[in-house]
Amino acid sequence: MLKFEDVYFAYAGGDTITGVSFEIGRGEFVALMGENGAGKSTLCRLCNGLLKPSSGRVAVCGCDTARTRTSALAKYVGFLFQNPDRQLCKNTVREEVELGLEYAVADKAERVRRRDAMLELFGLDGDREPFGLSRGERQKVALASVLAPEPDILVLDEPTTGLDYRECAAIMGVISRLNSAGTTILMVSHDMEVVSDFASRALVLNGGRLIGDGAVRETMRARRVMNEASLLPAQIPSLAMRIADLGAEYAGAFTVDEMVSAAANARGSARP
Repeated sequence: MLKFEDVYFAYAGGDTITGVSFEIGRGEFVALMGENGAGKSTLCRLCNGLLKPSSGRVAVCGCDTARTRTSALAKYVGFLFQNPDRQLCKNTVREEVELGLEYAVADKAERVRRRDAMLELFGLDGDREPFGLSRGERQKVALASVLAPEPDILVLDEPTTGLDYRECAAIMGVISRLNSAGTTILMVSHDMEVVSDFASRALVLNGGRLIGDGAVRETMRARRVMNEASLLPAQIPSLAMRIADLGAEYAGAFTVDEMVSAAANARGSARP
């Protein structure tokens, strides 16, 4: 679905991508992690042709992004910016959600069906003015407009930034259901709890280089990779590593249930 082959890119005096190679298959949920300035947003923009690699190759559903118009790539890749205000441009929520459909779907009745389905899914009032909504609601509008054309790949740049717990849970619930239905997800996130709850694989960037690529639960226990990227693991795996010296039962715990089970096993083995 998405393939980077020895990709290089550099802004003038800004973020760089240096020799990055990876491949994401259909239906994967991949988290892209790294400290500020690591190159995460730059990499995301390379995924849909907003940026073209200076060398190497980026392929989306078999299309070389350097040789394919960004408008054509939009058929396959939906992109959610970190700041929803960079995507909103219409006078009503209804018009905003339908905007992308005008270029992706020729049949008017189908455009209306998809638009109304998105409004219902996110509980949005189509008559509202987007910039009169809260940050969380504007994020929902932006995501609804990205999802309406039904892209094969969804690239999310910090989708939960600025959201409260309820808003975050609602957004991630929708994204998780899409992934379960087959949509491929590449998500930038600094929130390790969100990463541990939803992603199955993690890519770790540091200084534009890919320094980690593996299962989320293994990556969060890779001290060298996490330290080099200035990242802290989620609470449960972090706690598990800190108390692993109390017993081998704790070493691999990654969820609350696994930690409770490890504690029960440790208590049982300690009995005479």
